[in-house]
Amino acid sequence: MSSNIDLDALYRRVIMDHYKKPRNRGILEDGSHTINMNNPTCGDRIQLTFKVIDGVVEDCRFEGEGCSISMSSASMMTQSIKGKKVEEALKLSKVFSDMMQGKEIDEDLDLGDIEALHGVSKFPARIKCATLAWKAMEKGLNEGEQE
Repeated sequence: MSSNIDLDALYRRVIMDHYKKPRNRGILEDGSHTINMNNPTCGDRIQLTFKVIDGVVEDCRFEGEGCSISMSSASMMTQSIKGKKVEEALKLSKVFSDMMQGKEIDEDLDLGDIEALHGVSKFPARIKCATLAWKAMEKGLNEGEQE
């Protein structure tokens, strides 16, 4: 039991670290694509800009306002997809979505800091907060493929 409490505390620290010191915050001036999304239920909003070159996410940044879950998730997402092929980024988004729905995920996958958001699945009202940036990324990458 103590190890679960320690793990929960570690996850909270990781989430708060990304919230207080977000990675990849800002706007790409030369971004190839910009997506704006919001969660009207709670007021979270995000603007995601990214640059895809030869099918690889070269850079990704975000701006926005929202709760610690929403902004931490955006920070973690941008960090996790940089340098990945578009298909890999979309697959990671699917894995994240499954995790948020409480589905089993491959334990051999190294999700890095993203794993800290696993507990959000226990709070249905917060799932949309955690998935906002991921949905924006999916939308942007899918639209980018059609161009």
